Amino acid sequence: MTEEFDYFRDRNTGKLFDLLLQVSTELHVTTQRLHAMEALLVRHGVLTGGELDALRPTEDEQRVLDGRREAALARLMRVITETGPAERPLRDQWESTLGKRAG
Repeated sequence: MTEEFDYFRDRNTGKLFDLLLQVSTELHVTTQRLHAMEALLVRHGVLTGGELDALRPTEDEQRVLDGRREAALARLMRVITETGPAERPLRDQWESTLGKRAG
């Protein structure tokens, strides 16, 4: 990690901070969009207030929700397990993926 991007002088602490920023960003965007969508659905009479909170998913819907949760956790774990310098994180993983697709 180059000194310019090594704010904490500890790679592991830096990765945890990166993870926190990633989680915070995703949570903020998701929460904002969810509230906006629910407000529009209520405003247009598609849902009533509180109906979304009362939803009980079917088995198929639950499988989709579970899959999305697993994908989100995988993105977060990637932050901790990535390699390469901070100014170009995931460079090694990106090049490896491109190499697999080309081969």
